[in-house]
Amino acid sequence: MKSYFRPITRRKFIKSGIAGGAIIATYPVWKLFSFSTPPSDFYVNPACNLSKETLEKLIEIALQKGGEFAEVYVEYNVGNQIYLEEDKIYGAGRGVDMGVGIRVLHGEKTGYAYSDDLSFERLKQTAEVASHIASEKTAKEHTGLKSSQIPSYYLVKVSPDNIIPQDKAKLLWKANSVGREYDKRINQVNIGFSDTNKKIIIANSEGTWVEDVQTISRLLVSINAIEGDKRSRGYAYKDGTLGYEHYDLKVAEELAKDAGRMALAMLPAEDAPAGEYPIVMAKGHCGTFFHEAIGHSLESDGIRKKTSCFWDKEGKMIASPISSLADDGTVPGARGTINVDDEGVPGQKTILINKGKCVNFIYDRLNAKLMKARLTGNGRRESYQHYPLPRMTNTYLMAGEDDPDDILKSVQKGIYIARIGGGNVSWVTGRFVFSVPEGYLIEDGQITKPLKGIQLMGSGPEVLKNIVMVGPDMEILGGGTCGKSGQGKPVSDGNPTLKVSKITIGGAKV
Repeated sequence: MKSYFRPITRRKFIKSGIAGGAIIATYPVWKLFSFSTPPSDFYVNPACNLSKETLEKLIEIALQKGGEFAEVYVEYNVGNQIYLEEDKIYGAGRGVDMGVGIRVLHGEKTGYAYSDDLSFERLKQTAEVASHIASEKTAKEHTGLKSSQIPSYYLVKVSPDNIIPQDKAKLLWKANSVGREYDKRINQVNIGFSDTNKKIIIANSEGTWVEDVQTISRLLVSINAIEGDKRSRGYAYKDGTLGYEHYDLKVAEELAKDAGRMALAMLPAEDAPAGEYPIVMAKGHCGTFFHEAIGHSLESDGIRKKTSCFWDKEGKMIASPISSLADDGTVPGARGTINVDDEGVPGQKTILINKGKCVNFIYDRLNAKLMKARLTGNGRRESYQHYPLPRMTNTYLMAGEDDPDDILKSVQKGIYIARIGGGNVSWVTGRFVFSVPEGYLIEDGQITKPLKGIQLMGSGPEVLKNIVMVGPDMEILGGGTCGKSGQGKPVSDGNPTLKVSKITIGGAKV
């Protein structure tokens, strides 16, 4: 389930600071909180750059009990946040985390151990712990490490980590002033800028040795409006694997205006009608549906364990013939984009549904090995403290050929979904419930009244079959943190304008 960035409250900020204190204290405090620009090699060349010889030795130790595969994952992560609330900077933080995770695979079993102590003696003990998942008499020899060259899909020229907080604060103040001046009914403006800057090194017993530097940034504006007893909220954000060159005062102004527009548009919203209606999904902002209701059910761990509603559907029609779905880690600058996954496999585009037919699944190394399938570059982990799972990157419904205006005109009475929010989904059955933060009534092919309290309810497999029109205007606009098995991971999603012939709407009106 995805969660979306919200400006942090003072209480949460203080709590996070206390929780991160032990980590922060491992680095000189004056360097962490200095307002001068951090050195250019602050995270590119950290102390955790383990030598090739050390990595090979750790792999040998991890294989000593006879494991089939061993892997060392090294991570150095720097995170920055700054927040504005109630016309003041409410908090700014900087945290550093680093450590090593060592994994051993033996059949279906996984041995995993990690350490934030990078002394060789402690890493040796970590490798020994992971090795105990296997119990063969002879140790398996590993292939010598060879450095891998990878393409880059990130759009980063200027690292946000090298920008002092005062400069980032200018974006917040600009968005705050524009938001406050947008309309007298606006009573609250919250803005936050965050960036994470991570270096990873991955080495394994098959000879892979790859390094990557990953940057993810986000500027978010949230605006509340009030009129009498009516209240509403609007939001807008820009994020992705983007450098600081993608943010300026104009971007901050545009986001504030968009958030203000949404807040005011939804202020007079009426209760949504309940019943079965056709819906039109707006381009870009409704990709969450395909991530949640479809994508998770195509992840290979559920397929292998037969706990997914699609476990026996490979090669079969599971959607209308005009529907195709992809997971693509190579979309330039998107939030879920990766040069390599967290197992050292290059990012790639995988077609999951092709013209209605289920043609592939989302694989990590373990499930690909057990299912005798090709790796798709979807082995992802939250940090060195976690082992990889099959996870989505950027998931989207692919473009079609129907004119977006014709799609809207084809609906006599229905619901226009401008944005989809959070919800609940069962990957076993495909059943879902989604909230809709921005939606409107469609009457005679025209968007009319704003509606509140819209709930989309139904089954993902059923909705796939009820997609009857798909536009050519696919956009990847969504972005959030996807949660699975206690791990969070950045993802994006997207869609073109599309029509679903019928879906159940939960609302206050009958």
